[in-house]
Amino acid sequence: MSGDGNSADGHRTFTRSRSHFDDRITADGRDGWPVRAGRYRLVVSRACPWASRAVISRRLLGLEDALSLAVADPVQDDRSWRFTLDPDGRDPVLGIRFLSEAYDRRETGYPGGVSVPAIVDVPSGRLVTNDYQRITLDLATEWTALHRPGAPDLYPAARRAEIDEVMAEVYEDVNNGVYRAGFATRQREYEEACAAVFRRLEALGERLSGQRYLVGDTLTEADIRLFTTLVRFDAVYHGHFKCNRWKLAEHPVLWAYARDLFQTPGFGDTVDFDHIKRHYYQVHTGINPTGIVPLGPDLGGWLTEHHREELGGRPFGDGTPPGPVPPGERVAPRGRPA
Repeated sequence: MSGDGNSADGHRTFTRSRSHFDDRITADGRDGWPVRAGRYRLVVSRACPWASRAVISRRLLGLEDALSLAVADPVQDDRSWRFTLDPDGRDPVLGIRFLSEAYDRRETGYPGGVSVPAIVDVPSGRLVTNDYQRITLDLATEWTALHRPGAPDLYPAARRAEIDEVMAEVYEDVNNGVYRAGFATRQREYEEACAAVFRRLEALGERLSGQRYLVGDTLTEADIRLFTTLVRFDAVYHGHFKCNRWKLAEHPVLWAYARDLFQTPGFGDTVDFDHIKRHYYQVHTGINPTGIVPLGPDLGGWLTEHHREELGGRPFGDGTPPGPVPPGERVAPRGRPA
């Protein structure tokens, strides 16, 4: 998610930028960035669905000790994502106030937006990658030597073609579709995007009516990518982005599926609804000029019974759930359902 100015949102046609820095961190280091414990820092915003994918993957795979985490303030300014949640407003590991500083060390005068997730090389302070589509796939496949014992296989080789197909549909119509609807500048543009969102959600609901997870009987990357949009749906996309044909909580299958994931270790314990709501409503001034953050919706339902276990499935396959959230990474109480 970009960190440059947002006042133009709602006044120009929305187009998602490609990741400019797409180097990969791999086991063999073929791009010059070998997997090494402690060498890199993952910079995220808990508000951003694209960054949240990486937070969930990192936790499910048990990479907390190998890949440190920096959490930016959900409300950025025109200088990009900032570390005002940390003492003295500096990231304690990188020593910078703004993520843009790591971008500048990689490419001076880079004209594009400053986005999260981003992985920064700690020794040099340089950005390595902001390729949100590739980062989590590499965490699952290139960082295996550093995975925790019992880590799930989130991108199993035998299922990759099906996972890729599902993820492509989810990305086009759901992950990115809510943004096309929310930032539309013309009625027809909005209606087409909104209709596509709900067509895809209905199709996904049908798919999930008879199986617990999107592909196979275990959690995969596809579930992570759908979850990060669903968990934001009623809180921001229904109202703020006008994706309001129905609420997630009004769709029995998708609501149960989303609650099942939320209550699975590694998913809901990474979600901060306070960060999510403040970012969307206070930063997107082009479509919410007052910056008022709504009081609702009631978030208590996320912890209610879902009964999805009746469909079978093994969340972690032959593996095990992740352990407790590290103390320094726990979500503040106001960011959790009451």
